[in-house]
Amino acid sequence: MVETKKPDWIRVKGVDWSVLEKMKTLTDRYKLHTVCEGATCPNMGECFACGTATFMLLGDICTRNCAFCSVTSGRPLPPDPDEPRNVALAARDLGLKHVVLTCVTRDDLEDGGASQFARTLAEIRRCLPDATTDVLVSDLRGRRENIAIVLDEKPSIFAHNLETVPDLYATCRQQADYNKSLSVLEMAKQINPAQLTKCGLMVGLGETPEQVLQVMRDLRAIGCDFLTIGQYLRPSVANLAVAEFVNPDQFERYGKAGLELGFTYVASSPFVRSSFHSEDALKHIR
Repeated sequence: MVETKKPDWIRVKGVDWSVLEKMKTLTDRYKLHTVCEGATCPNMGECFACGTATFMLLGDICTRNCAFCSVTSGRPLPPDPDEPRNVALAARDLGLKHVVLTCVTRDDLEDGGASQFARTLAEIRRCLPDATTDVLVSDLRGRRENIAIVLDEKPSIFAHNLETVPDLYATCRQQADYNKSLSVLEMAKQINPAQLTKCGLMVGLGETPEQVLQVMRDLRAIGCDFLTIGQYLRPSVANLAVAEFVNPDQFERYGKAGLELGFTYVASSPFVRSSFHSEDALKHIR
């Protein structure tokens, strides 16, 4: 598929390279990875300038190979036992009040990496007892006991992304399963009904508005609280081409529809990503 020319509303802001160098120095010091760099996020410059980053746990090699993602796929190294403490120290050095954690998918681990999330949350609580946290997990092998390991450490937000509509999983997420991913968020609510949950979607992969609305209905049926919707941007020529650059008016319609369906918070615009300003969602909790 030949990608169409980017419209005027898809323009990434210039990056302050001195800011990037400062952040890179910090992550190198603690031997950490950020999803900002690993997934080539368009908001990287803005977030780094604000002193925020989404820490990517469990290394930088994923056991899956999603067609939309630029994270390296292959055989990962064993989890770094120092990583939880180092993430907490980096968050402390940044003076973060809200810490976002995500990970590569680790199908090679029995718990899918859940214990690494738990240890990291515990270390953050020790270093930054007043900080809120947002954990964006993989499907953790779809196992309730793995989800419970993460929830035991009481993250402020428990997130898992469906990414796209069910009909596009065969081309976008060949090694994932829509119903399994949906069940991760459902089980989180079953384990702790008070747990705030969040899901992220990309559009512009070839879905229809009705398919997006059906995903929203599926999420509300299991009590999902927060929703993010952003434009898919091709990280490299090796990834899927953009099928459509969705007009900002359509993003507004998605946002309005989400609130009407009962989501507590919806962020819907071209540059929205699941971790971008994720602390904003907590401001809508009474």
